[in-house]
Amino acid sequence: MKTKSYYVGLVLLGFLTWSCSNKDELGSSKSLKTSINSNAQELILAMNAISSSAGYQALSTSAETTSPSYTHPPVTAFDSTYSSILLADISGVYDYKAADYRKWSPSLLRFFVRSADNADMIVNLPKEKVQKPYNLLRFSPKDTALVNDYKIDLSKYEYKFNRFLGWDYNMASNINISGVNAGDLQIQSSNSKANGYHFASSFAFASGYNTTTLYTSGDTIISLYNISKDNKTLYEEKYTAIRTSATSKHREKEYSLTIGNVQIVRTPGKSSLDSAKVYVGGVLQLHSVVKFIDVTTTSANPDSTETSITNHKRELQITFDDGTSTTIKQLLGNTIDNIRTLFVSLRQTYFATGVVDWIAWDIYKNKK
Repeated sequence: MKTKSYYVGLVLLGFLTWSCSNKDELGSSKSLKTSINSNAQELILAMNAISSSAGYQALSTSAETTSPSYTHPPVTAFDSTYSSILLADISGVYDYKAADYRKWSPSLLRFFVRSADNADMIVNLPKEKVQKPYNLLRFSPKDTALVNDYKIDLSKYEYKFNRFLGWDYNMASNINISGVNAGDLQIQSSNSKANGYHFASSFAFASGYNTTTLYTSGDTIISLYNISKDNKTLYEEKYTAIRTSATSKHREKEYSLTIGNVQIVRTPGKSSLDSAKVYVGGVLQLHSVVKFIDVTTTSANPDSTETSITNHKRELQITFDDGTSTTIKQLLGNTIDNIRTLFVSLRQTYFATGVVDWIAWDIYKNKK
C-alpha cells in the first residue's frame, strides 16, 4: 500500500504543481503563441543550468560494468520468504582504498574500508573512479594518490526481495562532489506478478530545480516526466494507456503536455481519442489546433507502450490563432534531446547507486 501511495502522490503532486504554476506572471491574458514561446525560452535556460551542474554530472555517469543492478534482484531461496537489506545492516562510513590484489574477486569490499560508525551509510571514493567506472575494480599505482572527493550519503535504504515473488526497493541519498552539494536522489521500485513493475525516481538539484519520473506497468500504464522549480512546472509530460485483458494491446487513454502555463490535453471521445484541448493559465483556447504525429518505434526506443515526446516517439504541431504553426522540436531545439538524456539517466541504474548496492550486497553475503 505504501508503494502505491507513493506513485499516486507523485501524480497528484504534478497536478497540484501545475495548478499553482498556471497562475504565474504570464497570466491567461497573453496569447498562446506569446506564452508558449516565453515558456519554451524559460525551459531552455533551465535545462542549460541543469546540464552544466554537478548533479547532472552525477546522474549521467554510466553504470556500465560496475554492479549487479537491483532492478533484477539476486538469487534467493525457493520459498515465500522475503530477504531484506536495511540501512541498519549497512550503516557506517566506507572509504575507497587502492589495493593491488593478485587474485581477481568480484567483491567490492576489497577496495573499501569501513572507517567509522554512522547512522547513515556514507561511501567516499575518488571522482576519477566515478568518471571511469570500468576502472573501479582495476588497480593502478597512481590510484594510491587519489583523493576520496566523491561522497554518497544514504539516509534511507530498504531492499526486500524474493526470487519468484519480486522485490521492493527504496532509497534516499545526497551526493557531494569535491565539497559541492550536487543534489538529492530518491528511488523507489517494485516488481511482482500481482502488481507489475513500478518505478519512481526524483533528483533535487542544489540550484533548486527538481526532476521526477515514474513508470508503472500492468493493465494500466502510466509514465510521467516532470521538471519544476519553486513549485512551478517548467515541463511535464504524462501518458496513460490501458488494456482490457492480458492478451490485448494497450490503448492510449489520456495524454498531456505542460510547458509553463500552457497545457495540452487529449482524452477519449465516444469512439476514439478526442482532438487535443489547449489551455493557457487554465483558460481553454478555442481557436488553436494541435496535431499529433506519432513516430515509428525504432530499436533505440523499443518501448511501444509509451508514446511520448520525451522518448522521441511523438511530435506535436501547434497551429495558432493567426494561422502560423510550430512544433515542440522547433520551439525547444536541442533542449528536447537534453530532456530525453536527463530522464534516461533518472530511469536507469546510476553509477552512484550501483556502488552502494554492490557494497550492500557484499555485506549481506558476508553476514550470512
